[in-house]
Amino acid sequence: MAREQLTRLTGNGDGDGECGEDDCPNVYRTGRGTFVVQGDRSEAFAPPPGEGLVEIPESVLREAFRALGW
Repeated sequence: MAREQLTRLTGNGDGDGECGEDDCPNVYRTGRGTFVVQGDRSEAFAPPPGEGLVEIPESVLREAFRALGW
């Protein structure tokens, strides 16, 4: 899936937030109604092949929920 096919729900890129103007962490919505999460790689446990764990701040998840009207 190309990045162009994702709708960014968090981080407006204006320098506010934990990453300043960097592109992290974020939550994206796909055209299929699923979500892509960008964050720091987590080593909490070994996920199954083809899967990965990422860690994001609670504030980013709350921002994504607000963007979706949840």
